[in-house]
Amino acid sequence: MKPATIRLAMLGMIPGNGHPYSWSAIINGYDPVAMADCPYPAIPVYLGAEPLESVRIHGAQVTHIWTDNPCDAPRVARASRIPNVVDRMEDVIGHVDAVIIATDDGTDHVRRARPFVEANLPVFVDKPLATTREELAQFIAWRNRGARILSSSGLRYAPAFRSLRGQKWRWITFSCIKKWETYGIHAVEPVYTVLGPGFVEARGEQIGNTTMVHLTHQSGTLFTVAVLDEAAKSFGVAHAYGATEHRVAVQNDPYLSFRNQLLAVIDWIRTGIDPYPFDQTIELMAAIIAGSESLATGGKPVAIRPIIESVNEMAKGY
Repeated sequence: MKPATIRLAMLGMIPGNGHPYSWSAIINGYDPVAMADCPYPAIPVYLGAEPLESVRIHGAQVTHIWTDNPCDAPRVARASRIPNVVDRMEDVIGHVDAVIIATDDGTDHVRRARPFVEANLPVFVDKPLATTREELAQFIAWRNRGARILSSSGLRYAPAFRSLRGQKWRWITFSCIKKWETYGIHAVEPVYTVLGPGFVEARGEQIGNTTMVHLTHQSGTLFTVAVLDEAAKSFGVAHAYGATEHRVAVQNDPYLSFRNQLLAVIDWIRTGIDPYPFDQTIELMAAIIAGSESLATGGKPVAIRPIIESVNEMAKGY
């Protein structure tokens, strides 16, 4: 039985990803003065929009932190009230009930997760779980052997996109930022909760500084993700077009999305029950991989089901 308070380790921090600050603060509460120096200015803004005393998840605490650059960890610890800074990420083993891999490098998550999988700790991995076939196959192999692994985009839990469910859509578009490999999952996962399983193929194209990935779904819906250069204010806008209506859904509350996500993670750690089948994560990662492979070939369509079959077969040898 898990203890009354789940002890968590927040592990890893790389440029462009401030989750160690934000996720830890949402769980632990935070020091507004120290958080004002957070290098990601959006974080203190959306935290500050909530009553200070309400920013806390009872029943869990981030008790340990490790970051890639040792200089970052004390700053995060002060801002997000984390009592222990460790020199090596493996030092948390034996002191926590689960770990959070807080980096969005989907080509390096196997290395980061391995010590904790081998220590039989539940591991939550920031999106995207794996952006190569080899990495995804390793996570599948671990899961097949009973390891507790979970990964998601916070936008899976964004209330805004629930309004798109229950309708037949001909075309859905979604605006994204940064890179397809790291942020495409922020588009694909919330739309997956609308359409359900059944992505068929991906076709990518590069138009100037804009990356376009078109995904077809077995329902007949076409889904287009536009990864826009320097368009942060446009991030998270979905347009859905049907035969008789059109809807717009806008992700405008990152705090609520992340809080909902973290509540699901903590419940998963406590109960041992997956919040959704791991097969969904496999399909989502296969869609991201298919988009990347299509972009690498100049736009050749890449089928998604063969990727799923391939990585499941590869996992048998891991």
